[in-house]
Amino acid sequence: MKLREIIERDDLPAGRAFNLFILCLIGLSLITLPISTLPDLSPGTLAALHVCEMAVTFAFTFEYIARIAAARRKVRYILSFYGIVDLIAILPFYLSLGVELQGLRAVRLFQVFRLFKIMRYNTALNRLHHALLHVREEILLFLLAAGMLLYFSAIGIYYFEHDAQPDAFRSVFDSLWWAVATLTTVGYGDIYPITLGGKLFTFAVLMCGLGIVAVPAGLVASALSEVRREHVATRAAEHARRRASDNRHGPSPPE
Repeated sequence: MKLREIIERDDLPAGRAFNLFILCLIGLSLITLPISTLPDLSPGTLAALHVCEMAVTFAFTFEYIARIAAARRKVRYILSFYGIVDLIAILPFYLSLGVELQGLRAVRLFQVFRLFKIMRYNTALNRLHHALLHVREEILLFLLAAGMLLYFSAIGIYYFEHDAQPDAFRSVFDSLWWAVATLTTVGYGDIYPITLGGKLFTFAVLMCGLGIVAVPAGLVASALSEVRREHVATRAAEHARRRASDNRHGPSPPE
């Protein structure tokens, strides 16, 4: 059996076993990472966690190399979303071998990216990935508009509130934190306007914040529905092709 069939064909027993093995490794890695942060772990437990991390990383390394070898377009896979995720999943371990203790935690933080590997093996998450690709231009446009609105809000509240609250709104950068908390409708309450102009301006920003939350949710939901329809149509067409192929290659009727 070819390596490409084992890696890419989840409808074959070998492919399903390979996917299940990788999913178990992902789950094991996501369990051991928070356990390793517990205080007062015994040397034996730390050693066992380290051995487990090494085994998982070596397995992911083999998977990454195997996927490169099996890919029809190797550079395209390496630069793809899943290729980058597969690389980031193993890179922190090898980088940590040459990093001092102070920087080790920052490097190990990237091991959280192993969670994204699950997207390859989950149909619903895979549809979400395709849905985001469908609306990537709209999302980029929305992010640009949201960034402009954040900047405008920070500037506006600074000029409304700086004189009344020079300690809370010392600069536009301090006001930017207020703009983020307000536009996302979180409203931590650590800094808030006290002037009439600032309160009216805040009301306008809050109305815009409701749209900030609703617009991307609507875009993604619409794209998910479209991707699901395409997925169902593709599966139906594939099933029809298989039935037609079975009928053509089936036994001839008796004379």
